[in-house]
Amino acid sequence: MNHKTTFNGGGIFLPLLAILFIALKLTGYIAWPWWWVLAPLWAPIGILLLILGIVLALSVIIWCVELFTGR
Repeated sequence: MNHKTTFNGGGIFLPLLAILFIALKLTGYIAWPWWWVLAPLWAPIGILLLILGIVLALSVIIWCVELFTGR
């Protein structure tokens, strides 16, 4: 039997970018605030929460419209 091991490095880009930004901040090459330096770590979670909040809000609006219009 042939067993091939493949590596999907898709989930490593943002952590590596965060490490790069941290190194640049600590060496003085960039003068960004720390919340921008760490953005590759928290931004995906923030975007996901924003999308979930929008979906939840739209679901509540649709539910209320259906409730009050008798559909």
